[in-house]
Parts: sequence; C-alpha cells; structure tokens
Amino acid sequence: MKKSFFFIFLLSFTVLAFLQSCKKDNNDQQTPAEYIATDASFAGFMSWSLDAANQGADPALGGAHAGNDSTVTRKVYFKNGQSLVNGSYPVGTIIVKHSDNPAQSVNEFTAMVKRGNNFNAAGGDWEWFMLNSDGSIAVDAASGTAMRGANLMNGMCI
Repeated sequence: MKKSFFFIFLLSFTVLAFLQSCKKDNNDQQTPAEYIATDASFAGFMSWSLDAANQGADPALGGAHAGNDSTVTRKVYFKNGQSLVNGSYPVGTIIVKHSDNPAQSVNEFTAMVKRGNNFNAAGGDWEWFMLNSDGSIAVDAASGTAMRGANLMNGMCI
C-alpha cells in the first residue's frame, strides 16, 4: 500500500512538473514589429552604455562623421546596453554617435534606430537621424522638416 501511494504521488508530481514546464511564461517580452522613434527616445543618451570611443581618421567612414579628420573622437552609445541577438540587432535598438574634435569644428550628434516593419529593407530596416545636443531630433533650417529617414543626407547613411 505504501509503495502504491508513493508511486501515485511520484507520478502526480512528475505530471504536474511536466505541465508547469510547458506553460508559456507571461514575462516574455515580445519584440515589436515596428519602433518609431521620437525626441523622447534619445533623451539622456550620454548616460547610456558607452560601447566605443574611437579617435582619429577612419577611411571606412569617408566624409561621414568626419571620417577623414585625425583629431575627431567618436563616442558610440547604446540605449539599454543592447547587443546583437542571433547575429542582428532587434527592432527598437537605438544607437547614438557623438563626433567632435578639440577645435570644435566638428560637433555632430547622429543616431540610428532599428525601425523594422520593412521600413528600409535596403538599409537593414534602420532609420537615421541628426540630433541636437539635447537628444531632440534636429530640424532642417531650409525645409523645416525633421532630419530623419531612410535616405538621410541623400543616402550618406548606408
């Protein structure tokens, strides 16, 4: 009798443990299909995770980010310390780059956001931005439009 009771108890416990392990965890965060950045998305970016700080010319950048200026320092910040997931950045990843030099002839703030939803398939679904130093999205003085998009600065960001 004791063996039968123990066996039933053990079988019940095993079934219960199996069912619990198959239960979907409600704490799983789902990646959104699309992330549309606003000024608030970039707020406080200088307190984010500093991923890289490079100084000097970088021929791979060409004229972008003052890539040909040997005095420029480029600091790259990742919101929430985001890193690659299965070889690519997930939708909602936000990266800000601050490029400057001691003479202050270069002082630019640029950003890229993994927007998703096939926003920019040729550019890996990234949207590019020019920012003000406070993290707000810059506005073109001539046109009055926000400096953002898949073809920012006539395709310089690819």
